[in-house]
Amino acid sequence: MTTSLERLKVRIFADGANKADMMALYQQPWISGFTTNPTLMRKAGITDYEAFAKNVISAIPDLPISFEVFSDDFVEMKRQALTISTWGENIYVKIPVTNTLGVSSCALIRELSGSGVKLNVTALMTVSQVREVADALQKGPASYISVFAGRIADTGRDPLPIMTEALEIMRPYPNEQLIWASPRELLNIFQADAIGCHIITVTNDILQKLSGVGKDLSQFSLETVRMFREDAVAAGFVL
Repeated sequence: MTTSLERLKVRIFADGANKADMMALYQQPWISGFTTNPTLMRKAGITDYEAFAKNVISAIPDLPISFEVFSDDFVEMKRQALTISTWGENIYVKIPVTNTLGVSSCALIRELSGSGVKLNVTALMTVSQVREVADALQKGPASYISVFAGRIADTGRDPLPIMTEALEIMRPYPNEQLIWASPRELLNIFQADAIGCHIITVTNDILQKLSGVGKDLSQFSLETVRMFREDAVAAGFVL
């Protein structure tokens, strides 16, 4: 497994909804795209969804950006998806794998993909979901399948076998790319790269750790010892 940023083949998409952060990351050569979701937008204080999206798209017109529908009704979900898809050539419309009742979105995914809408199908966590979505997307344009590896790991399961199998399922479909979504640590970038995952979405807190890639561990150990000592002194601890 490589620990060199320059040798990575996996594409890094920045995951967030703060325009200032997005613009700063847009200048970085190792950022290949952007993803957002309603939760991130709410945390960023966004109140006008369309205005924010169009503002970002005008500033970042040449990298893929994913914006998600937020209806729970498939008819309205379709309308939102078609609207979002008109905002730019670089737009991928995020469709959840099911609605909140657990009803599969695959019929809508197949319809939208078949009509030429570039999709990012999101919130997948099982191999069976990957198989169904990959089939639904196979005759459409370029598309992403976002498997939430980090959330899988949060359940105590190793996401690597699921991600590896997902890649095998998608291999016959060159228009589809796998996204390693919701990473929990910097190591996940290199794990995704090692198995040949196409893309990983990374939040700003993890991206800030990229400066430490390949750092000498002895030096890192010494810096950690010094940190503990300095904090003990600053706190005025005595025994």
